[in-house]
Amino acid sequence: MFPIMFTVIFGFFFSGESSGSGTVVLKNYSQTEVSKLFQKSLNESKVFKIDEKTSALEARDLLKKGKISGIVEIPQKFGDLAPGSPKKIKVTLDPANLQSNAMLLGFLNQFITSLNFKVNNVQPVFGVQQEKTNSSDLNYFDFVLVGLIGMALMNSSIQGVSIAMSRYRENKILKRITTTPLKPATFIIAEVLSRLLINIVQISIILLIGVYGFHAHIYGNVFLIYVFGILGAILFQSIGFTIAAVSKTTSAAEGMATAVAIPMMFLAGVFFPIDQLPSWLESIVKFLPLAPLLRMIRGIALESASPFLDPINIVIVLAWIVVMLIISSYKFRLSDE
Repeated sequence: MFPIMFTVIFGFFFSGESSGSGTVVLKNYSQTEVSKLFQKSLNESKVFKIDEKTSALEARDLLKKGKISGIVEIPQKFGDLAPGSPKKIKVTLDPANLQSNAMLLGFLNQFITSLNFKVNNVQPVFGVQQEKTNSSDLNYFDFVLVGLIGMALMNSSIQGVSIAMSRYRENKILKRITTTPLKPATFIIAEVLSRLLINIVQISIILLIGVYGFHAHIYGNVFLIYVFGILGAILFQSIGFTIAAVSKTTSAAEGMATAVAIPMMFLAGVFFPIDQLPSWLESIVKFLPLAPLLRMIRGIALESASPFLDPINIVIVLAWIVVMLIISSYKFRLSDE
C-alpha cells in the first residue's frame, strides 16, 4: 500500500490535471487592453490556479499562512502609454516559497519583456530554438510513476523476503519443513513465485491509478515493463534472501532491510534524476541495484526505447542477481537454528 499511497499523492500534486504551482490571487484594477491581455495570458498558462475574487487584504493573510503562492496587483491605468501612468505590476511573494516565486517571476518577466519589445517596435535578435528528443508530452508525474514501480518492487521483495524468512527460521518453521515430504527447493520456488504474483498485481495497480486516475503517459510496450519489472523483483528477492541468510534474528533482518532500501529509494532515481547529484556520488549510486533497473523501465515506458540500447544496465542487474544468489546459497540453510 505504501507505493500506491505515494502514487495517489504525487498524482494529485504533479499530474497534468494538477494546478501547477499553487494559487495566485490576481487583482486587476486596470481596464486597458494590456492588462486584459496579461490577465488572459496568466489564466491560459495554467502554471497557477488564478483567484480573482479574494480581496487584497485577505490575500495577504493567506500568503502569510502559506495558503497561496503570491499576489499580483495591476494598478489603475497600467498599460496606458500616457505620461505619469503606472508602468509596473506589483507582485507580493512569500520568501520561503522559492520554487513558486521563481515560476511566477519568470512568467512576469517574460510577459513584460515581450510587452516592451512590442511597445518599442523592436524585434528580438536572439532567441531559443527548442528541440525535444521525442514528441512525447511528459511531465514530472510520469517520471515519478515509473520510480514508484521500482520502489514497490524493492520494498515488497527486500523487506518481505528478508523478514518472512528470518521469522520462519526464528520460529523453527524452516527446520520443521526439512522433516516433511516437501522438498526445500519446492518451498523456495513457491515463496519466489507467490511474491512475483504479488509484484505483478503491484505493477498493475500503480499503472492503472497513474494512467486512468491521473492521466500519466506510458508510450512504450507495457509487456516489456512487466518483463523487466519481474527481473527487478527477482533481483530484490535475491537481496532479501541474502539479508535473511546473514541476519540472526527477525529484528536484525528488519534493520538491515531498511538500511538497504531507504538509501536506494532516495538516491537511485525514484523521485529525481541521479544526474542532479554531485558527480562523485552519482558515480557510485548509478551502480546501485535500483538505478539501472529504473533506467531501463523508464526508457521503455516513457521513450519506447529498447532496454538493449544500453546493455550495461542489464549487465549490472544480472551481476547483482548472480552475486546475491551466490552469497545467499552459500549462507542460507533451511535447517539453521
